[in-house]
Amino acid sequence: MQNNVTNNCEECSSSSRRTVLKTALGLTAVSIVTGAGLGISSFSYAASLSKEERDNMTPDQVIAGMKEGNLRFRNGKMDQHDYLAQKRASASGQFPAAVILSCIDSRAPAEIVLDAGIGDTFNARIAGNVANSDLIGSLEFACAAAGAKVILVMGHTACGAIKGAIDNVELGSLTGLLNKIKPAIGATKYAGER
Repeated sequence: MQNNVTNNCEECSSSSRRTVLKTALGLTAVSIVTGAGLGISSFSYAASLSKEERDNMTPDQVIAGMKEGNLRFRNGKMDQHDYLAQKRASASGQFPAAVILSCIDSRAPAEIVLDAGIGDTFNARIAGNVANSDLIGSLEFACAAAGAKVILVMGHTACGAIKGAIDNVELGSLTGLLNKIKPAIGATKYAGER
């Protein structure tokens, strides 16, 4: 922030610079004092979850926070995030409250659609939400070793991997991934075009 103030306001008086810095530091302090991320506060400007904050949350509170974040996203009223400050705040340790298994689809980035900040969630993305042993190992790490309290499997509409499995697409390693989806397709009851 100081570099931006110095570079962009060379003609500003030193008292104006101090006012800008005090405001920025005040916003950061408010965020840290009131808590941030996943529903602890609707204002998560610059903090990331601390171990104490995460450990004091119940799984129901984590889920409620993700729902609130998604509602903010859907209403176009997302929290303001200072991602660089969140990155710095989490540099010495990470304490995500949840791990999200979602698809690689570019239209469904979990952190954005849940209005989460850096350090709030672990994220595992793979086409069609397929879980192999490596991915399950990652989920185990997130929960058993790192303390996440919730695993969210996040689906979406118009999934290309599901469509590819329905259409029997064959292409290198993708064929094996789609073969893992096909049993679910066969077991799904539906009306209309698949």
